[in-house]
Amino acid sequence: MNVMNAWGLLGICIAAEVVATTLLTKSDGFNRPLYGIVAIVLFAGCFFALSHVLTRIPVGVAYAIWSGVGVMLISTAGWLFFRQPLSTMQMLFIALIVVGAAGLNLSTKGA
Repeated sequence: MNVMNAWGLLGICIAAEVVATTLLTKSDGFNRPLYGIVAIVLFAGCFFALSHVLTRIPVGVAYAIWSGVGVMLISTAGWLFFRQPLSTMQMLFIALIVVGAAGLNLSTKGA
């Protein structure tokens, strides 16, 4: 796997983790177990794929981008699908997280 493929796979991991977290919310504490089971399968796939990403992208950078972009996407999903409010300050700080993740991406050479 080359570095460009690693970044793409990291993006897929992030998207799958956001879907899994959203499904876990829909599971209502596993009162609706199908959502929870699908979430667990997605989480497992994410970590398997992440193990391959980490052969090409430094762990600190990969994790920072995973968590930063994940925070932004899951906050947006909570706002869109679960009507969870976001204040202006929260949106500002989420934007700062995204700027930091983008900066890490732009300033990182492949491992």
